[in-house]
Amino acid sequence: MLARLRVKASLVTTIGMLASVAVPVVVVQHGYWPIVGAGLVLLSGIADSVDGAIAVVTNRVTRLGYVYDAVADRISEAAWMVAFWVIGVPGWLAVLVGGLAWLHEYIRARATAAGMAEIGVVTLAERSARAIMIIIGLLVAGAAGLFAPDLPSGVVTIVAAVTALLGVIGLVQLIGAVQHELSRPQKPRR
Repeated sequence: MLARLRVKASLVTTIGMLASVAVPVVVVQHGYWPIVGAGLVLLSGIADSVDGAIAVVTNRVTRLGYVYDAVADRISEAAWMVAFWVIGVPGWLAVLVGGLAWLHEYIRARATAAGMAEIGVVTLAERSARAIMIIIGLLVAGAAGLFAPDLPSGVVTIVAAVTALLGVIGLVQLIGAVQHELSRPQKPRR
């Protein structure tokens, strides 16, 4: 439907990124506002899926769009970690979770540039899994904030710690797949 309305994929990407950037602004209000933040993360995730579909359906897949989408994703994830930090996650843990996410995507991008043709492996730390963890954390923090004002901080810290653990496991999975794929002899080109 959006394709028929001539909505550009880049506009959808921008909307998703702006929704994510709004998350820390919204959660600073405390109370039930993290629930609203979870809705914004969900909107961002939907936009991240729809933008690529629009580009494919309209036959407007571009290299620039590919780069823009990846940059928007990294900005979005940084905003999510800022939101967690605003709620009460220790700064070092928010940076660790964000760094693991960025490293995951960086390794995949460099492996692709080095000749890895396939995705390699779907890990426990894919962007969709990270978004789900953020949504869960924000939903539970928002609900907890209705009962006790100090509870959301502990909730998001636990979710961030679990997300970091999944990030480490996912990183090990990805490194193993990349090592396996890129250490094989290359097939001669014809």
